[in-house]
Amino acid sequence: MKFNLLVPFLLLIICSVAFGQEKRNTATVEKGLIKVSIMYPYAEGKTFNMEYYETRHMPMVAGFLGTNLVKYTIEKGLSSGIPNQPLPFMAIGTFYVKSLSDYQAAIAPNRDAIRADFPNYTNISPVILVSEVVK
Repeated sequence: MKFNLLVPFLLLIICSVAFGQEKRNTATVEKGLIKVSIMYPYAEGKTFNMEYYETRHMPMVAGFLGTNLVKYTIEKGLSSGIPNQPLPFMAIGTFYVKSLSDYQAAIAPNRDAIRADFPNYTNISPVILVSEVVK
């Protein structure tokens, strides 16, 4: 009888420690990072080639960022948070970098190449937000 109670208790402790540690590490790594969000607004008649963006464009830009890049993410818009409202963004690409000045220094000489690649995957002018991760 005691064994039946002990096993779930031990599993609970192991899971709490494992998942709690993972959560703490993620939070401390991201705080203070610079987040560059490139958002592609939805509009009638606009197009976005997600496969090209994922396999060619984002890896190209990530390559320009070098060791300053911590990670990048790609999001595909699915719906608005408000029922029956249009999709706000078709896609969002995000770069997490250590230094804003290093990011700007890496992008500046490659800006023309980045912009020249836009027609290969979209006819949308992106909206860019640079922010700092606080939590």
